[in-house]
Amino acid sequence: MAGDTRPVGIPPSDYELAWIRSPGPGGQNVNKLATACQLRFRVASTGLLDEPGRQRLRRLAGRRLTRADEVVIEAHRHRSREANLRDALGRLAELVEQARRVPKQRKPTRPTAASRERRIDSKKRRQTTKRLRRQVEPDG
Repeated sequence: MAGDTRPVGIPPSDYELAWIRSPGPGGQNVNKLATACQLRFRVASTGLLDEPGRQRLRRLAGRRLTRADEVVIEAHRHRSREANLRDALGRLAELVEQARRVPKQRKPTRPTAASRERRIDSKKRRQTTKRLRRQVEPDG
């Protein structure tokens, strides 16, 4: 492999790398070469994230998270190993970067006077519509 393809900040000790056969159509080499990259990132043992960050990563990973607490990323878009490795590591770095960001706390706001007015108006219109649907009571 020419050069280092690892994104800055993700130590190789935090992930395992495996080469697997790429799915989909292929030519003569389809059953001979393993060009797809499977990356297994250990969430619990990484020093890149604190515990709340690990929880965010687990939530962001979704179905890519295994019972062994590993995020599995497979890359098979490209025909070469190097390109697939760069793709997988790039996606992992993106995921870790998203997990690092602490979400802003929502500031509770009060409804505006106009929105309260619109709400009351819509309730009154609904009330009128329902009142018109009632059966007419005969007078006396």
